[in-house]
Amino acid sequence: MPGRARRRGAARILAGLGAVAAGLLTAACGRDVPAAGAISGTITVTGSSTIAPLMVGLGARFEQFHPGVRVNVETGGSARGIIDVRSGLAHIGMVSRALRPEERDLTAHLLARDGVAVIVHAETRVGQIDREDLAGIFTGRITNWRDVGGPDRAITVVTKAEGRSTLEVFNGYLGIAAQDVKASVVIGDNQQGIKSVASMPAAIGYVSIGSAESAVAEGVAIRLLPLNGVPASSARVADGSFPLSRELNLVTGPAADLRVQAFISYCRSADARPLIEDAAFVPVDDR
Repeated sequence: MPGRARRRGAARILAGLGAVAAGLLTAACGRDVPAAGAISGTITVTGSSTIAPLMVGLGARFEQFHPGVRVNVETGGSARGIIDVRSGLAHIGMVSRALRPEERDLTAHLLARDGVAVIVHAETRVGQIDREDLAGIFTGRITNWRDVGGPDRAITVVTKAEGRSTLEVFNGYLGIAAQDVKASVVIGDNQQGIKSVASMPAAIGYVSIGSAESAVAEGVAIRLLPLNGVPASSARVADGSFPLSRELNLVTGPAADLRVQAFISYCRSADARPLIEDAAFVPVDDR
């Protein structure tokens, strides 16, 4: 299970499970989902740390009306989710990007949408950032905050490790290759990125908008920078105006069994929508 990732959202997701179980069962019976107790076994879910806290909550609720099922969630990045499903180590991969052409042997089940936010320390007085300056910072062409309207202070660049889809989405948006990034700190999951930026007043990094919004609500010392003049928020991802957004997918192989299909069906149902919104993601209406 993931550690503290998206603590506030996960805590709210898990709250009141007993009170809603009966309602979930009633709703489930109206869809193509097996009746309570009809399925059993373990469902192993691995991959994206962005999606993992939400999946913990969804798994816990699914277990309420299928007591014989256990949903185990492990992080490790989207690449791990792909590899584990292909090798049979996981039933479901969490992948926070669209599948590539070479991954079409797998099936993507769209769960939600999210944005990638550029974050800085709360004390860094920069009004916004544009794509060109952002590329300059991450490739080492711009090394001081004064060059983008900030204080006279050297910039500390925080990037994500290989295998993280947030890295791929971010670099793809900037049009830069991974080898061109000049970083001082390399992190894994979103919470590591948030902690790193919050602990270094000159830092800049990028994480899931949902994770960043939750951290700000908890009082963590970061700010989300507007990108090309557009505020970084779930609302702007929802209306399509934020320029750096992505799919959040659950990925399966060609032989997904009944319990896996039932769990994915639940994760993409109307019952799951409040949990998705609670995690600061954007639900998908065209299911």
